[in-house]
Amino acid sequence: MSIESANGTAPPPEPARPARREHVPTAIGLMLVSTFVFTCTSALSKWLIETYPIGEVLWSRVFIPLIGMSLIVLPRTGLSVFHTARFKGHLFRGVSQTCSQTFLMIAFSLMPLASAVAINFSAPIFATLASMIFLREHVGMARWSAILVGFFGVLVVTSPGTETFTIGALFALANAIMYGTVTAGVRGLTATESAQTLTMYQMLIMSAAFTLMLPFGFTVPTWTDAGWLVLNGVGNGLAQYWWTRAIHLAPTSVVSPFQYFSLIWAMMLGFAIWGDVPTVSLVIGGAIVAGSGLFLLWRESRKAA
Repeated sequence: MSIESANGTAPPPEPARPARREHVPTAIGLMLVSTFVFTCTSALSKWLIETYPIGEVLWSRVFIPLIGMSLIVLPRTGLSVFHTARFKGHLFRGVSQTCSQTFLMIAFSLMPLASAVAINFSAPIFATLASMIFLREHVGMARWSAILVGFFGVLVVTSPGTETFTIGALFALANAIMYGTVTAGVRGLTATESAQTLTMYQMLIMSAAFTLMLPFGFTVPTWTDAGWLVLNGVGNGLAQYWWTRAIHLAPTSVVSPFQYFSLIWAMMLGFAIWGDVPTVSLVIGGAIVAGSGLFLLWRESRKAA
């Protein structure tokens, strides 16, 4: 028997929820910019932890952008930016990224920057797998091909051998797994949460966690190093926001492969700053990475047209 309203007529059907609009080209652009800034801050962080405790560097990477975001966002939104029905999701993300960032800094302290970054490139694989399992995203052959071809390009560049598997590599791999699953988790939260809310909760929770680490090690920085710490935090905050916005605008499996471009940025910065001449394997592998990402951009833009 059908349910009827008091006047004897069936209740009108609920309006269909509008389909979520994707902005793939914009999302890819934001991901490219965020990977460049992340590459710069990763290099700066590795340099800083040679002098300062890991907890102090991590704290500066999140507390400074928390202040900056608060000055920009709160005057416009007030405390409503923290209004959410998914606090557990934000808490899980904050704790996961706290662990992820800690693992990455430990890896930086134990192994070369390039090796740690190369291992972190496996994160899109875990992000795609998590998206399939938890978000039920469809990952077709073209997306899988772009991810796997891009990862093959990374292997060509890094030429990993047995020396790669060290204690530092285990921390780097742990970071990649958590980073990849967090990427998928953020995509799920973007269905109801704004990029501002996601970023503010992230910075607030991580700042609280890393503040607890300060009593275990803190070195008063010089004025010059204090400037570098501030710059590191500002850069990390901007990159985190752009990264979150990219995940907000397009499926995880579409934008994740463009994290491979960190390798391209590292090559360019290495040549511009330290005069590192790219090897043949760097050029070939970099071309494979760029080609896989550009193919995906072309395909997704054609579908959206």
